[in-house]
Amino acid sequence: MSRIPLVPEITEPLPSIRESEGLLAWVASIDHKQIGIMYLIATLFFFLVGGIEALLMRIQLVRPENDFISPEVFNQLFTMHGTTMIFFVVMPFLIGIGVYLVPLMIGARDMAFPRLNALSYWLFVLGGLLLYFSFFTQSGAPDVGWFAYTPLSEKPFTLNKGPTYWVLGLLATGIGSVASGLNNIVTIITLRTPGLTMRRLPLFVWMILVTSFLLIFVMPIITSAFAMLLLDRLLGATFFMPATGGSAILYQHFFWGFGHPEVYILILPAFGIISEVIPVFSRKPIYGYEFVAGSTVAIGLLSLGVWAHHMFAVGLGNVFNAFFAIASMLIAIPTGIKVLNWTATMWGGKIHFATPMLFAVTFLIEFVVGGLSGVAIASPPIDWQATDTYFIVAHFHYTLFGGSLFAIFAGVYYWFPKMSGRMPSERLGKWHFWLTVIGFNLTFLVQHLLGLMGMPRRVYTYHDLPYWGDMNLISTVGSLILGLSVIVFVWNIIASLRSGIPAGNNPWNAWTLEWATTSPPPVHNFDLVPPVHGRRPLWDLAHPDMPDK
Repeated sequence: MSRIPLVPEITEPLPSIRESEGLLAWVASIDHKQIGIMYLIATLFFFLVGGIEALLMRIQLVRPENDFISPEVFNQLFTMHGTTMIFFVVMPFLIGIGVYLVPLMIGARDMAFPRLNALSYWLFVLGGLLLYFSFFTQSGAPDVGWFAYTPLSEKPFTLNKGPTYWVLGLLATGIGSVASGLNNIVTIITLRTPGLTMRRLPLFVWMILVTSFLLIFVMPIITSAFAMLLLDRLLGATFFMPATGGSAILYQHFFWGFGHPEVYILILPAFGIISEVIPVFSRKPIYGYEFVAGSTVAIGLLSLGVWAHHMFAVGLGNVFNAFFAIASMLIAIPTGIKVLNWTATMWGGKIHFATPMLFAVTFLIEFVVGGLSGVAIASPPIDWQATDTYFIVAHFHYTLFGGSLFAIFAGVYYWFPKMSGRMPSERLGKWHFWLTVIGFNLTFLVQHLLGLMGMPRRVYTYHDLPYWGDMNLISTVGSLILGLSVIVFVWNIIASLRSGIPAGNNPWNAWTLEWATTSPPPVHNFDLVPPVHGRRPLWDLAHPDMPDK
């Protein structure tokens, strides 16, 4: 009786599995690097769209009593610009760069849940499509502000379908954000390479970790509010209708219960970028690593208890106002610690002012300006005077543009060689930098004065009062310069991808693990992960006689 082998012998090569090529390889990808790059490409598209919306608003405001666009269109642009920049530019960009870098920085092959990672991205894209589909409806885009306060956003007051698409779009992208946060937490906690303890984590990874916890804590708050608003609009529920027993103030608590932690969701990963760029270009390790990491956790915790400073004008009472004012001022302490650490890192260093470092240093200046105005309006009496003026517009643009976007530009120029294998043009990078600095400060610095002189925000035109026209003209000229800077930035990216100088594996002589692999990295990320004995593993590898503890 012949014996049949359980495993037959292979007598000829197995047919190779054909891999997807071209666009399909990206659409169907679960590789964290491709998904991260798709995030960045999508956010660049939304950045251009949101920027065009801002330019149209600034052209309308260039002179008093202008009629370049109608008030209805202005309100739609105002709503879409704010929503786009917060939910579809800054937030997904920082998620995307985290998706790309976190596995590389911790020596992992991929994210813990690659398919969930892909789902998060496509939910973000779905949210953007739903939001902008509203432009093609008969009634047009939403026109209720990026915050969609009730009862204005309720159906009796806004009959068009725009707010419904707004809610659906943000629900989709919000679910994707929660999934991304969960994925980051599991990845960072479970997939670190041997030797990479929590006290040796790159600070960018620390910031992503705290941000991810914030995402899974606060996104359900706003998701609940959006679900109730959707039920109000579609099924006639009355959660936020005061006339039938609902509460419009409850919506504000829901919104800002998410909205102020969202500010730190937008800024903490930016802090992480700065914490990576400044030490490398100062040729010094970060000063006070433990304080930078610890202050990040403190900011995350404090951010959960300051939401009602957005509601001082509502009339919550003196006790509530005092509590949230003190909490809002306290959060400046851990933020100030970070600024001190970054400044001390540069002090005495051999600073190299490449384009990433220029944006990082300017980030410190612009963000401090935004922070100082934030401390001022944390006082209820000052907030009562300034809350509906252009002073607030200037404040949050110095925080989110001067903060998050300057850090984003620093990060793009810093990690572009790793992602593409090409060096960006330093000449075009410096043109982009100076045009951005000049345009940004021309646009928003004068808005502090406009606000103190009483110009209200959220208006499509204004009376010809002393200096208002001149200052709005300056602001509009600045916005046009900003638009020019973005053109230079996009051209730099395209030209560098086509004909940039080959970058090599570690063009900046940096120290973290992502620079230990090829540029761009292979599918499996690493052939061999260097041993980790300190916070700067590549420094330890190059200087075994001077290890970094």
